[in-house]
Amino acid sequence: MAPNRSRKYYFALILVLTCAVPGNAQQPDDEEESQFRFRFVGPKVGNRIAAVAGIPGDPSTYYAGAASGGVWKSIDGGNRWTPVFDKQPAAAIGSLAVSPSDPSVVWAGTGEAWVIRDSDVMGNGIYKSTDAGKTWTNMGLQETGRIGRIVVHPTNPDIAFACALGRVTGPQQERGVFRTIDGGQHWERVLFPGENVGCSGLSMDPHNTRTLFAGMWQVEMHTWGEFSGGPGSGVYVSHDGGTKWTRIEEHGLPHAPVGKIDVAVAPTNSRRVFALIQTKDQGSVWRSDDAGTHWKAINFQRALIGRAGYYIRIAFRREPTMKFTLPTARSTNRSMADRISRKSAGEETLTISGWIPPIPIVLQSPMTPE
Repeated sequence: MAPNRSRKYYFALILVLTCAVPGNAQQPDDEEESQFRFRFVGPKVGNRIAAVAGIPGDPSTYYAGAASGGVWKSIDGGNRWTPVFDKQPAAAIGSLAVSPSDPSVVWAGTGEAWVIRDSDVMGNGIYKSTDAGKTWTNMGLQETGRIGRIVVHPTNPDIAFACALGRVTGPQQERGVFRTIDGGQHWERVLFPGENVGCSGLSMDPHNTRTLFAGMWQVEMHTWGEFSGGPGSGVYVSHDGGTKWTRIEEHGLPHAPVGKIDVAVAPTNSRRVFALIQTKDQGSVWRSDDAGTHWKAINFQRALIGRAGYYIRIAFRREPTMKFTLPTARSTNRSMADRISRKSAGEETLTISGWIPPIPIVLQSPMTPE
């Protein structure tokens, strides 16, 4: 049955591991979907794009972070890109974030956090710009190696969280979730499950900023192989602004050992939380409808978690429909609109569409906030 269009929806968008950055922030209508094609808009950095950030309400300004090419900025919707990070000693970018309350404040976490191979470029901490990318200052966390996510408080630009995976070459203290309450002058490690475990996902409830969810990943990489997963991987929650954390176990979540994890709180319904978890045979996507107390597996496709180092990334934003786009380990020569199939999945509709790589798995769901 077609969803009631008068109801509110969510839109969840996965950051894809590719050099193609869409220049148009709007999404096509259903009747135009078959005509939609991705096009390359840059920047021509010669390597993959590992992070993208924009400004809510501004469809022209974007920042793109390259795996080994610094930060680039566009102010014309992606038609032209300018390098804004070339004067810094670090080239690998793992995360970008623009302060929702002050778009002149931009954060950049260095070190590619996708963990693709042992030749990945490391970083030297977290940087901050207070003039929209013109100048940058290193604000610490130099030994974390890879920072894969930065979450900035929606109304206070001085409060930020850094999701540090670590160097993943062995045991390390400088990893986990770090918090600053003074704009980066000082950092406190607030979540540290162990020296072999780093942060792979972090999400803040925009309606209750004291609630955060974190995905922690036990991983180790060497020249001869990557060892993903272990008893240290898990989903954690904090209800006091990140000071104390509790590991969520059982209640529908997969049992240990699991691998890489990402988490996301729905933007208009704080009780709905998603987790994308690398498991052997227990599932791929989990959903909670009671703010993380109970969970259920809603997707079992192996393609979603087949190559965890490359993928497993979720992010939300408001749009007319909720679309949960998850890059997969399978590639195709077809464009995004060439192959679309839908099937009922409870109250969700699963849309599979091909792309050059990866294949996004789009999960659409109408939801009304409580």
